[in-house]
Amino acid sequence: MEQPFDLVLSGGTVVNQDGEHRADLGIRAGRIAAIGDLAASKAAERRDCTGLHLLPGVIDSQVHFREPGLDHKEDLETGSRAAVMGGVTAVFEMPNTNPLTTSAATLADKVARAHHRMHCDFAFWVGGTHENAHEVAELERLPGAAGIKVFVGSSTGALLVEDDEGVAEILKRTRRRAAFHAEDEPMLRDRKGLRVPGDPSSHPVWRSPEVALKATERLVRIARQTGARIHILHISTGEEMAYLADHKDVASAEVTPHHLTLDGTEAYARLGTLVQMNPPVRDAAHRERIWWGLSQGVADILGSDHAPHLLEEKAKPYPDSPSGMTGVQTLVPIMLDHVAAGRLSLARFVDMTSAGPKRLFGIARKGRLSIGYDADVTVVDLKRRETIRNEWIASKCGWTPYDGVTVTGWPVGTYVRGACVMWQGELLAPARGEAVLFDEALPVA
Repeated sequence: MEQPFDLVLSGGTVVNQDGEHRADLGIRAGRIAAIGDLAASKAAERRDCTGLHLLPGVIDSQVHFREPGLDHKEDLETGSRAAVMGGVTAVFEMPNTNPLTTSAATLADKVARAHHRMHCDFAFWVGGTHENAHEVAELERLPGAAGIKVFVGSSTGALLVEDDEGVAEILKRTRRRAAFHAEDEPMLRDRKGLRVPGDPSSHPVWRSPEVALKATERLVRIARQTGARIHILHISTGEEMAYLADHKDVASAEVTPHHLTLDGTEAYARLGTLVQMNPPVRDAAHRERIWWGLSQGVADILGSDHAPHLLEEKAKPYPDSPSGMTGVQTLVPIMLDHVAAGRLSLARFVDMTSAGPKRLFGIARKGRLSIGYDADVTVVDLKRRETIRNEWIASKCGWTPYDGVTVTGWPVGTYVRGACVMWQGELLAPARGEAVLFDEALPVA
């Protein structure tokens, strides 16, 4: 006798390895158990998804949730609440907290803080340093570890490995793909005088395209010398896209919604320090070349680089103002608006937010709507028009650079391992987030 499903999502358009097709999703014990016409099947619960698209759960592999140490501006609960309100089902959180996530103990502390307190599933990047370089082979395989993250240019926090020798010491020991913030620190020091007090539009002058390109070129060279795989975060320049097109064997690339959407020439005048990021939002010419890299397949995945600060912190005069903005909750609607405008296909969006992260980082049992996979589903209405407002933002800091922006395409439901966490803008379930599993670090049975 056929077992009943715990849940059937019926009547929607499923987007998976078969393309787009109308089908029902049958979910049992937190995993996808059937795809097809399930109208005659027994189910404890059914959700009518007619007119909606069912996407593999969106994975945001670059967020800063600030806990521990900077909890006044975000924490694991509030950041993950923002994630699921925006249709994101799993996040990889960054190591520049206080204390830094650079040891087995600090990683285990974050995993313990997150377990069944975060609303989405999670993993944590471990910061690579001079001091722990000899340990990275063990650290990158610990439960809850997304891999090793290295800052070769200073951004926020105390993590910095600016020298080639230090990077090589880390990379020659890694076996998983290591992630990098690629800005050249010596150049940043030399160019500090280009910052104009009170003028955040001088931020991309200081942190110039050459600063980013030089760091990326260095990282590719060291990766080749050490036989390592690297991942360059938040590509902000056209020059990097052109360069990385010739080095896809060792380097993958992430792009962000803000670098794809905002024009620095206009944004600094309108938003001031609210648009201040590292690496910076640049002018429309760089934005168009980043889109070129996306369209040609040079860019592999999307990440939000969600990095919240309180409004009173951002109100400090430049350059005393901190770099960073919210982004995890707006990733899906901003990018779906690009889908609606014809700049991005829905299939490419899915590849960059689920299948792409699975492929790059070896995520187990996530990234597809397939039998046996976790029932992580981002339910979207591609025709729904909404205006993004600060009041909608669930992050502790409560603001977005997209306040007042009207988009077409909206997340209406978030399912994490079969549990409906968000539906039509309401948080519906208690936090049950668990650590993401990885192919290269699976627990021994």
